[in-house]
Amino acid sequence: MYYKIELKDRVRVPPNLFNLDVKESVIKSIKKKYDGYISKDLGIVIDISGVKEIGEGVIIPGDGSAYYEAVFEVMSFKPELQEVILGKIRDIVDFGAFITLGPIDGMIHISQTMDDFVSFSKEKSLAGKESKKSLKVNDVCRARIIAVSFKDPLNPKLGLTMRQQGLGRLDWIEEEEEEKKEEKKDIKKVTKKETKKKK
Repeated sequence: MYYKIELKDRVRVPPNLFNLDVKESVIKSIKKKYDGYISKDLGIVIDISGVKEIGEGVIIPGDGSAYYEAVFEVMSFKPELQEVILGKIRDIVDFGAFITLGPIDGMIHISQTMDDFVSFSKEKSLAGKESKKSLKVNDVCRARIIAVSFKDPLNPKLGLTMRQQGLGRLDWIEEEEEEKKEEKKDIKKVTKKETKKKK
């Protein structure tokens, strides 16, 4: 999900940064170019974590800027298919919920929120008919990424599901684990009784 990626690029330093130290002016230029940069290969660049190497500067006639060959590291958020993520519900609408995952939001369609018939209420919540589970804004949830689209590079889309085991609102997951523990205890008790009867 989060990666540190080493890149090599020719960085354009404009004349208004010539009064700064070379390293400082190169870092400012890299940050201006890469902060918030989105691509299928890099994901979403969050920050420049450091410059490793800066080559000799070259001035191209008629431009006035200096160009430096630089090697630097970026911190990037790149969502992967089938990855399990933790996030907070930002908004709920009639067709699903939006969950914040660091620098981007993912969308959980109403049919993917839980294994139940789900209805939307005007209080911005989703409720299961039989399970009585509800999902509200600011709930912390665990979800799986089932679709990633960088078709629109300025607005990447993530599709999520919470219908699989171990996914959903965190207290739902805890309740499921408690129920499993109780079932295991009951199975052990039944097995012990059957063993005693056979003797």
